Amino acid sequence: MSGARLARVAVLGCGYWGKNLVRNFAELGALAAVCDVDAGLADQMSSTFGAPARTFDEILADGSIPAMAIAAPAELHYRLAYRALGADKHVFVEKPLSLELAEALELCRMAAQTGRTLMVGHLLQYHPVFLRLKALASDGTLGRIRYLYSNRLNLGKVRREENILWSFAPHDISMILALVGSEPESVQAQGAAYLHKVIADTTTTHLRFAGGENAHIFVSWLHPYKEQKLVMVGEDAMAVFDDGEPWESKLTIYRHRIDWIDGQPRPRKAEAEPVPVEAEEPLRLECRHFLDCVATGATPRTDGAEGARVLRVLQAAQRSLDSEGRAVTLGEIDRSARFAGAFVHESAYVDEPATIGAGTKIWHFSHVLPHVEIGTDCVIGQNVVVGPRVSIGNRCKIQNNVSVYSGVTLEDGVFCGPSCVFTNVSNPRAEIERKDEFRPTLVRRGATIGANATIVCGHTIGRHAFVAAGAVVADDVPDYALVAGVPAKRIGWMSAAGGRLDHDLVCPIDGSRYRLTGPDRLEPVTP
Repeated sequence: MSGARLARVAVLGCGYWGKNLVRNFAELGALAAVCDVDAGLADQMSSTFGAPARTFDEILADGSIPAMAIAAPAELHYRLAYRALGADKHVFVEKPLSLELAEALELCRMAAQTGRTLMVGHLLQYHPVFLRLKALASDGTLGRIRYLYSNRLNLGKVRREENILWSFAPHDISMILALVGSEPESVQAQGAAYLHKVIADTTTTHLRFAGGENAHIFVSWLHPYKEQKLVMVGEDAMAVFDDGEPWESKLTIYRHRIDWIDGQPRPRKAEAEPVPVEAEEPLRLECRHFLDCVATGATPRTDGAEGARVLRVLQAAQRSLDSEGRAVTLGEIDRSARFAGAFVHESAYVDEPATIGAGTKIWHFSHVLPHVEIGTDCVIGQNVVVGPRVSIGNRCKIQNNVSVYSGVTLEDGVFCGPSCVFTNVSNPRAEIERKDEFRPTLVRRGATIGANATIVCGHTIGRHAFVAAGAVVADDVPDYALVAGVPAKRIGWMSAAGGRLDHDLVCPIDGSRYRLTGPDRLEPVTP
């Protein structure tokens, strides 16, 4: 096998699953080195399989080792694969490719830029029975695919570093996506945590596809017996891949039919037809496939892009699980990956280029135009337009039906009430272009603008100022000032905590004290 002769692979991680990779690459004549944080375990693997135990940095620096297989904890996959690709290595990563879609896409970009192979260990795509099942689906034996379900059940191995969805379901998601040939339109998941307050022990995930296909995945490590079964229902026949059965009966076809008699459906059952499949270890086939791809430059069956597709579905399922079964689209996940840590509703639009900080939420029907910078932990309500060329600080809240036009800058902690208005030209006419006359508006830290208030362009709203609902601001507003009316006039003072100050200038909310330093100047008294 040419791949085994040409490629030498170092295996990083020799534990529960990594030891199987070590064995297979050794038997294929491709094992170059082993590496594990447990030096004793690495030495044991070295002694057993005749490959040196080396550190990760040593392997990265060794140009005679062109490829690495990574079987570390999932939270380390991205960082380790990133460093390996950066060191010009071909990389095989056990599932999942990463825990974040943005990171997985970055690994895909790196692999494309460096011309290196990036492959994900979705083992069951290399199982001879699955390959035969996929052929049956492709050649029309089963007819049009209607429904699939997968059960992956066992009593243990219970994990604390990941829930059952991330531990068991990636293989099933990978198989279902390959069989349907597309990604689902929406994902719904429900589950329960019995052994730990927040780590799900059992989940059911439902996938809906644009072509009308449906699929569900039931996974649990709290089950009385082991079951690994995939059922595929087509118009002409049904197929069952039961990995718990002997090889001669792992794949079975049922040519059941439904006849309609007098308007009633009547099942016509057929005998089970075992499909012969030659026995071979799936992991051996997977390792050999990686070596061949490294040697020939071919694209792996489960390349980085396939790993990212599975991760999209996993993240959608987790988001649905966290929201008690809400249907989640993959578009929602893609938007979150585009702005890591932020949430952009599927009905909202964000144009490029734009920056959105982690923790920020952009809700229904809002539109962020180009050259906008939005900080962290902001809330952009429904039907909000921001930009172009607008800067919004951290922890700002913009309520529904607000347009933040070009030239407006909101510092940290600014609150904009529903339907408040920012202008950017003093004397607009529909038939006269005045974009070169835009005047800047600055809203300083902690200021509040009430509902339906209007801020005429070219003015500054001071720190922690408070503009009453319906006011029209046509002049600068001092720090801490409370203004109201048309045009807005100062009618009092407000504390940073949002309490109206009386004559004693003491905040009724937090007891902070203030003092006047001029006719229209207030400042806090430092302790």
